[in-house]
Amino acid sequence: MNRSGIALLAAIALTATAQAADLGWNGGGTSSNLYSPVSASQWTGFYAGISGGHGWGTSSVRPAIAAVDNNSNGWTLGAQAGYNMDMGGFVLGGEADLQWANIGHNEPGLGGAFTTRTDLFGTLRARAGVPIGQVMPYGTVGVAYGRGSAIVDTGVSTSQTANHFGWTVGVGLEAQATSNLSLKAEYLYVDLGTQTYNLLPGGGRDIGQRFGVIRAGVNYKF
Repeated sequence: MNRSGIALLAAIALTATAQAADLGWNGGGTSSNLYSPVSASQWTGFYAGISGGHGWGTSSVRPAIAAVDNNSNGWTLGAQAGYNMDMGGFVLGGEADLQWANIGHNEPGLGGAFTTRTDLFGTLRARAGVPIGQVMPYGTVGVAYGRGSAIVDTGVSTSQTANHFGWTVGVGLEAQATSNLSLKAEYLYVDLGTQTYNLLPGGGRDIGQRFGVIRAGVNYKF
């Protein structure tokens, strides 16, 4: 798993918690003009929102006689929806998301350029967090799925897509700006497993997609 992403989210969480006290998010002190004074300590309810970010990781290619792991990177953009249940000092919930993506690797070669890419992915996850005033650090874990592409370009482009299935785990921080609106930052490690692409020139190849994603988003609670 990419430890740098988790370390970055931990730093964000510590910074945001300290800033929450300065902004009056902890219920004391002077309220901020930027954020609504309406109490936002209640997390229970359905919500939906949008998010986007950057992914980086490894695209593994295993032909019959060799194994190659290439660095991959690219953007993500999508939406999420979920439900939280505030149990008084502890929040449990579930979230589903779908992200359009362009996380891949391109490599020129004598037999033509070869591209591997994750075109989209989604997750279905459980979330658990501990509110600190109106700021909630949380952990999340669940299943992941996605669609990958493999493209060989020898002057004539040949491509194949395949569905991938795997798992995901991550950490995040969500902060309520009003009783309905919240902002979040999140790190996910996504392992989409390996699938065989049989219809490529030169024979079948086993391709695996594994990457970390740092993303930011906004949620609206209904």
